[in-house]
Amino acid sequence: MPVGDLIRANAEDAARSRQIFLRFGDHESTFGEYHRECCRWAAMFLARRRAGKPFHVGILLDNTPDYLFALGAAAIAGAVAVGVNNTKRDRHLADDIRHTDCALLVTEDRYLPVLSPVANETGVDGDQILVSRRWSEDGSVSRHGFTDLDDALSPFANAVDPLVGVKDTDAFVFLFTSGTVTAPKAVVCSHGRLVETGKNLGGHLYGLTAGDTGYIAMPLFHANSLMCGFMPALYYGAGLGMARRFSKTRWLEDIRRYRVTFFNYTGKPLAYILTTPPQPDDADNPLRICFGNEGSHGVVSEFEKRFGCRVIDVFGASEGGLGVTRQPGDPPGAMGMPAPGIIVVDESGKERPRARFDESGRLLNAAECVGEIVNTQGTAWFEGYYKNPDATADRTRGGWYWSGDLGYRDERGYMYFAGRDIEWLRVDGENFLGRPIEEILQRHPDVVLAAVYGVPDPDGGDRVMAALILRDGAAFDPRGFATFLDSQPDLSPKWMPTYVRISTLLPQTATAKVLKNELRRQKYRPDACVDPIHVRGRGEAYHPFTATDYQALLSRFATAGKASLLEI
Repeated sequence: MPVGDLIRANAEDAARSRQIFLRFGDHESTFGEYHRECCRWAAMFLARRRAGKPFHVGILLDNTPDYLFALGAAAIAGAVAVGVNNTKRDRHLADDIRHTDCALLVTEDRYLPVLSPVANETGVDGDQILVSRRWSEDGSVSRHGFTDLDDALSPFANAVDPLVGVKDTDAFVFLFTSGTVTAPKAVVCSHGRLVETGKNLGGHLYGLTAGDTGYIAMPLFHANSLMCGFMPALYYGAGLGMARRFSKTRWLEDIRRYRVTFFNYTGKPLAYILTTPPQPDDADNPLRICFGNEGSHGVVSEFEKRFGCRVIDVFGASEGGLGVTRQPGDPPGAMGMPAPGIIVVDESGKERPRARFDESGRLLNAAECVGEIVNTQGTAWFEGYYKNPDATADRTRGGWYWSGDLGYRDERGYMYFAGRDIEWLRVDGENFLGRPIEEILQRHPDVVLAAVYGVPDPDGGDRVMAALILRDGAAFDPRGFATFLDSQPDLSPKWMPTYVRISTLLPQTATAKVLKNELRRQKYRPDACVDPIHVRGRGEAYHPFTATDYQALLSRFATAGKASLLEI
């Protein structure tokens, strides 16, 4: 069924209609109230629909009730909701909105400073940019040349369900998977895919009933929150608590406040939460299931023990082309046992040999066993990229789904994640290319060449590392370089280099192309990289990365069961 039918069904059920669906701070909406508000928004969207333009609604918001109202309204009105990545800046932000042909854009006053300078480049008319102040954090009065959301909604106070005909095969959302500049990739997701995902996760993995409550703290422009949080709750009539943004210090307070029983995550939230001081009553909470990806074996185990819940950590793609779920008893570091047809291949599609390990668990044949993870049974739920047929064809060549992710399998068949294609990085659950970051770094007057690549993070995924060649006579100024990066308007927070390597000559081919695979191989190992390296933590300037720092990092990898990632 289409998503709008789920919203209607919950509102038409006499008992469920009065049940609280959404909690955000002191705000509460029942399923009936949620449906009525979505109908009001849907009527407004339909009234503003422009002839000759795709009915696409961009959503540039934090996790507020308005986000879910806009999603529900798009479902009811037959529009496509475009989840705009709110960490994008400058032309990268404008490119995503323009690429997806948004005719309407819902935003909030906090994003006006980054949206206003590029609004004319988005392709959205100024009067079609709707600005909300409902959940403003500072109470200030915004001055802007766009349309106030409350003014746009006011004529539709008594709107009824427009009952637009929508099929489950119709597109419902576009979700961006990368930070590319030249060819943005927006995954097309149909109503049917979203409903089926909510049904399967909520039933088979979460065991949801109407008495459960989820917690959405991951950004709703990402597939994780939409598919693993919103849709299971909507399908099974469960409640949802919301946080504008994830906070490791507020997480447990919200779990208790909203009586949360299931929590979805992507990236490293579990590791961040574990950095808070443990309390004797941490396990005194209603949480029973956490579902997500990139949680290391050590983090998952510690989290389960500390908070008294089960963590289901999986490997999967936003495109829906394949997935692997870790099970209790799997080898440390393994992603899990893949379904038949999910294998590891070389560039020609030939299956790679199985991995071999020594008695201490060290991988012995990485060069021959690591390859791309593919689904040879088909493309599963992948429905293509919007207006990017070349990228779609590349993902589905030969009728397979090519993930772009690297891995290997042991003799028993368990799969292990080995990284991304060399030009890609994955930080805190988000994939992006290094080239746009290189362009930003090379704005610095002393930087002649920059090469950006991913290096392993003990908590999962990558950290950004940049190798720089400076102008002759220039010296690296750690504090000044941090200040320079902080001042770049189009540098997403996730793009910030954690490690900076100062080089005089980078490994390169005969045609002077930088060998990033060699840089990644050397990583930050003091025995492989003789160049000075600087590291930066949150809110800090750069400082020298010493042998002591490396030993501390090595200990973290060992604790997480991922020491093999540091091998050359």
